[in-house]
Amino acid sequence: MNHSCLFCSIAKGDVFGKDQPIILVLLDIPPMLPVLDGVVMELQDCALPLLREVIPTDKVEVGFKDLDAAILVGSMPRKEGMERKDLLKANVAIFKTQGAALDKYAKKTVKVTPPPADLSVGIQSVSVSSDTRLNSSTAQSVAMRCGVSSDKVKNVIIWGNHSSTQYPDVHHAKVNVHGSETAAYDAVKDEAWLRGDFISTVQLRGAAVIKARKLSSAMSAAKAICDHMRDIWFGTKEGEFISMGVYAGGNSYGIPEDLIYSFPVQIKNKTWKVFDGLPINDFSRAKMDATAAELVEERDTAMDFLSQ
Repeated sequence: MNHSCLFCSIAKGDVFGKDQPIILVLLDIPPMLPVLDGVVMELQDCALPLLREVIPTDKVEVGFKDLDAAILVGSMPRKEGMERKDLLKANVAIFKTQGAALDKYAKKTVKVTPPPADLSVGIQSVSVSSDTRLNSSTAQSVAMRCGVSSDKVKNVIIWGNHSSTQYPDVHHAKVNVHGSETAAYDAVKDEAWLRGDFISTVQLRGAAVIKARKLSSAMSAAKAICDHMRDIWFGTKEGEFISMGVYAGGNSYGIPEDLIYSFPVQIKNKTWKVFDGLPINDFSRAKMDATAAELVEERDTAMDFLSQ
């Protein structure tokens, strides 16, 4: 994660608007406080008009007090060769602590986005939405196939987990080609690619980035978080939906209700709602169920860790 990119985008107004003053509260472990002091100096030196104050701290009662929005980027990042079970074990304890602090100190209206590494295990709330935007952005590679820019593609869906079982679905996506909206399958004209290499490329993109740079995604992850929180703040466009990992309770797609699962959602007045009623074919059903099964297993593993 490129924290500097994230902080700068927020302080410039790219997330909460160009007229919204910002107070940044930066929470970290005690050994990192000298580093935070350096971050504070850099932010001050940027002379960003919206940035009113930067508060570095190692105390949760300060870090979470009266927050309007919380972006949780303090998890252990995935490294090359790391098993997801190892990642879960390390991060479940972190999120349990942060979830308790949010409940105790933050505003009850706080909007929370944790990183997608464990899809919010231990923080299940209607105020929490996990970021699967990076996967959606990768899925917009459909645009390249059609010879248009990525903003000409809408309603790509990421179903399920942030893992190699995630299902990037373009059955309901639209591509604007020369001013005319076309179904993605009709625009691409290559069903074998859409059901094969396209899906595997999106599913394995994170691992490919780690293999190439020996670290997990940085700039793209920071931008995805900003896009995700901006959509929470300002809502989705009429007739469009985006993908978020949200609490599955009451969903119409047959997904177990006690999971955090990535669905298509629409947002209005800072409140998300799963976009219901999309037809699901047999191909999609199998992919959606497979990623749900993995999430059930990971949820049970996480609960075991929490009980130890």
